[in-house]
Amino acid sequence: MGEVFLTRRIEFAASHRYDNLKFSAEENRRIFGKCNNPHGHGHNYTLEVTVAGEPDPLTGMVLDLKELKEILEREVMQRMDHRHLNYEVPELSGKIPTCENVALVIWALLEPKISKGKLHRVRLYESPDLFADCYRNAAAGPDAVKGQERRR
Repeated sequence: MGEVFLTRRIEFAASHRYDNLKFSAEENRRIFGKCNNPHGHGHNYTLEVTVAGEPDPLTGMVLDLKELKEILEREVMQRMDHRHLNYEVPELSGKIPTCENVALVIWALLEPKISKGKLHRVRLYESPDLFADCYRNAAAGPDAVKGQERRR
């Protein structure tokens, strides 16, 4: 048999603010623009999680989709949905919650929980025209992030 890539999609809403304490207020405004709004701003995120593996000969599944759904509910939805990412998600503490950084945190949360197959890709859409990808990549490791150019 060959390897199959199985993808599940979920959506969640969250707010965030881009602000680097090492920068002056003026620098933060210049670099991050409207993303530096002092009260934050929100997005309706779409998350795609792809697991790679060979289908089990008895079930025909790479992994039990109910298990993946439960993992996504516990690790992403309960942690991030309707939250302010800067203040309510400990894994993002001290990080600027860019699409790239949030995708990396989601990878780190999910990867050890996938019991069958292996996490292949995390794609996080911040908006319809902006997303970040994390891939399992032997050369670059799981911290390899690719994404569309950020638009303001």
